[in-house]
Amino acid sequence: MDPIQLKIINRKTIKYLVIIILVVVLSYVVIFLWINFSGVWPIVKRPSENIVDIIKEGKKPLSIKDGSIVSVYAKDLGDPRVLQFAPGGSLFVSVPGKGKIYALIDGNNDGVAEENRVVAENLNDPHGFAFKCEAAEGGDEKCKMYIAETDKVSEFDFDKANLTATNVKKIVDLPADGRHITRTIMFMPSPDENKLLISVGSSCDVCVEKNADRAKILVYDLGTKDLKDFATGLRNSVFMAIHPVNGKIWATEMGRDFLGDDLPPDEINIIEDGKNYGWPICYGKNIHDADFDKNTYIRNPCMEPFETPSYIDIPAHSAPLGLAYIPEEGWPEDMWYNLLVAYHGSWNRSTPAGYKIVRYKLDKDGKYLGEEDFMAGWLTSDGALGRPVDILALPGGTLYISDDRAGVVYRVTYRQK
Repeated sequence: MDPIQLKIINRKTIKYLVIIILVVVLSYVVIFLWINFSGVWPIVKRPSENIVDIIKEGKKPLSIKDGSIVSVYAKDLGDPRVLQFAPGGSLFVSVPGKGKIYALIDGNNDGVAEENRVVAENLNDPHGFAFKCEAAEGGDEKCKMYIAETDKVSEFDFDKANLTATNVKKIVDLPADGRHITRTIMFMPSPDENKLLISVGSSCDVCVEKNADRAKILVYDLGTKDLKDFATGLRNSVFMAIHPVNGKIWATEMGRDFLGDDLPPDEINIIEDGKNYGWPICYGKNIHDADFDKNTYIRNPCMEPFETPSYIDIPAHSAPLGLAYIPEEGWPEDMWYNLLVAYHGSWNRSTPAGYKIVRYKLDKDGKYLGEEDFMAGWLTSDGALGRPVDILALPGGTLYISDDRAGVVYRVTYRQK
C-alpha cells in the first residue's frame, strides 16, 4: 500500500476512534446525570404559586393527618433553619444565607410574627445555637448565647429583656472547608449540662477524612475548656434531640450519594459516647459499603462493637433534618413520645422522595412501633412549594416548622377531636 494512502487510512482510523470514544464518554455522562440528577427538578424548578399566597387565600396546600390548622407564622426570612425558644419566650431562627439570627416577635399573640428582629448578624453561615442561664444576684438570671458558625462556636452575653447578643468570644475553632457547612450545637442533659455537643459533617460525599474534627459529633466542656470526640463515623448528622424520658441523644443522619435510588438508607441513630457509626465504610444496619471500601478484612468490617448500626433506617436520599418528640399536654395519648422527622427532600434520586414530615410511632422508652406520613404537600408536579427543615413540638398542641425554600416558619395548631 502506498505510504500516503496508509497515512490517510491511519488518520481516518484515529478520527473514528476519537469519535467513538467521545460518544461512549458522552453516553456515560448522560446516563450518569439522568440516573443521579433527573429527580432534581423539584429544587431547581420554581412553582407557579407561592405557598404564602396559597395559604393566605384560604387554600390548604399542606395536608396533615389529623386535619390541624397550618398557618404562616413568619415570612420573608430567606433560608430559615434551626428553631429554638430563647430565655424570655421569643422564638429564634437561624438564617445561614443572611448570616443572621432572628427573633420572631409576635407582640399581640395572634399567632403571626409581626417583626423579624435581628439578634446577631455578620456571621459565617450560622446554623445551630443554644442558651445557658444561671442565677445571678438580685434573683435575676445571667444568660449566655452560643452560636455555631461554619468555622467556629462563639459565646455571647444574652440580654433576654432586650433580645441582644453582645460581647462575642470565640470558644471553639472548627474546620471550614469542604462539602457540609452546617454546624449544630446542643447542651447535653443533666448531669452533663455544661457539655456542648457540636455536630460537624464530612468534607466530602464519601472519603477518608484528613481532618480529625470532621464527620463526627464533638463535645466541648465549658468548665475544663476541653474539646474531644463524642461520636464518630457520622457523615452528616445535622440535627439532634434529647429523648424526653431516658435522656438519650437521637440524631438524624444523611447517607452518601451515587449508589442509586435506594442505597444507602438515611438514618436515625441513638448517639452514645465513644461509639463509631460506620461512615465511610458502613451504612444502615452495618452494611459494608464495598463500592467505596475495597479492603479485605480479617473480621467483618461492619459489626458491633466496632461499628454501631442505625436505630431506624429511612428511605435513601430523603435528607432527614429536624426531629422533635411530641409532648403529652395538648396531644392525643397515642401520639405521646412519638418522633416527628422533617424530610428535606432528595436531589440525588430519579424519582423525588421526601419533602414531608414523618411520624415515628414510639413507646415511652423509644421502642420503634411503626411510622406514617404526618404532613405532606410540599412536593407537587409544578415543583417544590417548600422544604421542611426544623421542628418544634410544644405542649398545648402547637408545632413550629422552618422551611428554607419558601423562606417561612409555619405554625401548626392541633385540632382537638
